[in-house]
Amino acid sequence: MSSGESREVPPEPCEGAPASWGAPAAAAGSVWPSGPSERVDAKARLSKLARTLESDVIPRLVGAHGHVPRAAPRLEAREIEGFVALLRNGTDAELAAAVAAIHRRGFAVEGIFLELFAPAARHLGDLWVADRCDFSTVTICLGRLQRLLREWSPAFGHEVEHPANGRRVLLAQHPEEQHSFGLSMVAEFFRRAGWEVLGGVGGAVPDPSAQVSREWFDAVGFSIGSETRIDWLKERIAQVRKVSRNRAVVVLVGGPLFALQPAWAQSVGADASGHDGGQAPKLAEDLLSARLVHR
Repeated sequence: MSSGESREVPPEPCEGAPASWGAPAAAAGSVWPSGPSERVDAKARLSKLARTLESDVIPRLVGAHGHVPRAAPRLEAREIEGFVALLRNGTDAELAAAVAAIHRRGFAVEGIFLELFAPAARHLGDLWVADRCDFSTVTICLGRLQRLLREWSPAFGHEVEHPANGRRVLLAQHPEEQHSFGLSMVAEFFRRAGWEVLGGVGGAVPDPSAQVSREWFDAVGFSIGSETRIDWLKERIAQVRKVSRNRAVVVLVGGPLFALQPAWAQSVGADASGHDGGQAPKLAEDLLSARLVHR
């Protein structure tokens, strides 16, 4: 994936980052094209996906298994803007201190997700749409936001009780995909639902077929952000089905590409796709249950 985006007029440096199941991709054939003739559509899709993170993905993560967020004060717009500025120019220590200070004000981790991370993601996406950031800055800021999500997720899991159900899922994406915030969110949904998760946080599993041939997995999830990865995806799904120790393994696909073209899931050999990561655990459970009934 390219670390930058070609533009006729260089944009101002920014503070921005979108997020979804998968990853923005600047390569040819991507759902995030960089050609001037496609910029309007690309930005519209980016804005929609960034807003989905705020309005749907993170709320679903917080609400998993009937968990209702506790009442908490709202952060002001200037505080969100200040946090975004830290994502751009602050040190890791300053970012950590800012989140910790909000936590000390009485925000539970769920409140940090809903009142800080989600609005920041929306604001970051809006900045990119408004030509106030470039793609390389988006990449850097999204990585920093993902790291914060990873650091606070263990505390988030401790705020609710859920029994482990013994399920295992493998999450993978193309090794050249650089944005994995969406896949990390999917991993958190599965963990909250009691699944053991391999992959997702921090990037792709290099060889999913080798992994499923050695270990038992109930489901495998793939995420791609570009049409140029379709052949890779088809080959990996076919190989996973061929060598999996679980002959009835469920295969799910996600990412911006399938949000726009959900019917493509069947054409690549997957069992289903979801328009957001919050659907993934239930979708996998439903498919596994259906297979047990029809055995």
